[in-house]
Amino acid sequence: MHYFPDALRGDRPRDVIRRSFIIACVAFLTLIDLFGAQAILPQIIRAYSIDAASAGLAVNAATLGMAVSGLVVAWFAASIDRKRGIWLCLALLSVPTLLLAVASNIWIFAGLRIAQGVLMAAAFSLTMTYLSERCAMTAAGGALAAYITGNVVSNLVGRLTATSATEIVGLSGSFVLFACLNLVGAFLAYMVIGSRDETAPRSAGSPSKAWKTHLANPSLRSAFFIGFSILFLFVGVFTYVNLHLIDRFGLSETAIGLVYLVFAPAVLTTPFAGTAVNLLGPRKSLFISMLITMLGLLATLSSSLWLVLCGLAIVASSTFFSQAAATGYISVEVRSERAQASGLYLSSYYFGGLAGALVIGRINSIYGWQGSVVALSIIILFATVASQSFRSISRQEMMI
Repeated sequence: MHYFPDALRGDRPRDVIRRSFIIACVAFLTLIDLFGAQAILPQIIRAYSIDAASAGLAVNAATLGMAVSGLVVAWFAASIDRKRGIWLCLALLSVPTLLLAVASNIWIFAGLRIAQGVLMAAAFSLTMTYLSERCAMTAAGGALAAYITGNVVSNLVGRLTATSATEIVGLSGSFVLFACLNLVGAFLAYMVIGSRDETAPRSAGSPSKAWKTHLANPSLRSAFFIGFSILFLFVGVFTYVNLHLIDRFGLSETAIGLVYLVFAPAVLTTPFAGTAVNLLGPRKSLFISMLITMLGLLATLSSSLWLVLCGLAIVASSTFFSQAAATGYISVEVRSERAQASGLYLSSYYFGGLAGALVIGRINSIYGWQGSVVALSIIILFATVASQSFRSISRQEMMI
């Protein structure tokens, strides 16, 4: 049952706007924990007396839980109630978030981040699967783009909230605040998406067979690698660039919080990703967005703070655009066993985030930001090449 059964229905412009807003809010409240902790890396370093690479790995340990969770959800997708799973995962997410406020050492902190990741990814994967299954093909692209837009907003607001809250109520108080936001997300999902799925149970096919089928598709393998590359790049840039900004430009921690306003342009551009992919096709869209990402990344090497900030804004906008294009391609390319395809993509995506935290953390410690940019540029080049193996999809096929 749900209390607002028509909230996600309708094809009129106001219905589309309402549906997109609700979907974006659910995404925002699902992933806000993931990004908030990344913005307070200096405070975590001080609180636990550890180096930047260790702190970055602990903070991004959430992506390990997310990667494993994506595979588990994909494997048991046929027997999972999408609606109940979404709100229940968001409610349970508040528990490890609250416990972070009293974590006594970095190992407990990392373990709780993994638990957060498991629950965030389960809610994320179930929501994306629910949208792709319940929305018509013409609405699915917009719904998924709205979900990615909520992801963008969670990046911006989550980081700003974390830095502001840490200044006002301390590190522990910021995690208490995020736990409250988790409960708000659970309540919203319960009221709007519903408490349980009242449709007939899904027939359970073989998950291993579905995985083999998807992995045998060269273009899907490329899509999974692109997902890996996107979060590798994103985590590598936005976890460690704040340390570069402090060292190179002498920015205060308050100013570092304001730096995350570079996500604001992405809030405006990401909703149009679905339209752009429909016009240009996923292959061309990804090729262009990857090249733009490269330009933005190179701009972060500048000695001008404003040019560095512009580069970060470009990286943020183009990576979220790439994410929307890649998920849009999968929604069109995969016509059956979509939950398994979503799980494989999201697991690849989150493993990329963990790899980015580990690899770029070590490179940054040894070679500095310049070395990090070189490594990230190589990943972008590989992803650009991979995007060219996508099957050409006509505009008519995108609208089926």
